[in-house]
Amino acid sequence: MPSSPAATLTVPGLEQVYDALARAIDQAGPDKTELFLVKLALLNADALADPKRFDTHIQAALRDL
Repeated sequence: MPSSPAATLTVPGLEQVYDALARAIDQAGPDKTELFLVKLALLNADALADPKRFDTHIQAALRDL
């Protein structure tokens, strides 16, 4: 069964996500930021339900750091 194309966020949607993430990182604090981001990544990987696609996202996020 072919997979349907992934939905993408609009620029305002991406800005909303960015703002929510920034607030959550601030709320977690410097000592818990890494743990928070790992938990968030795992929750999103579960929601995505596609390990290969998640790996593609990891590689994209690592580019140009």
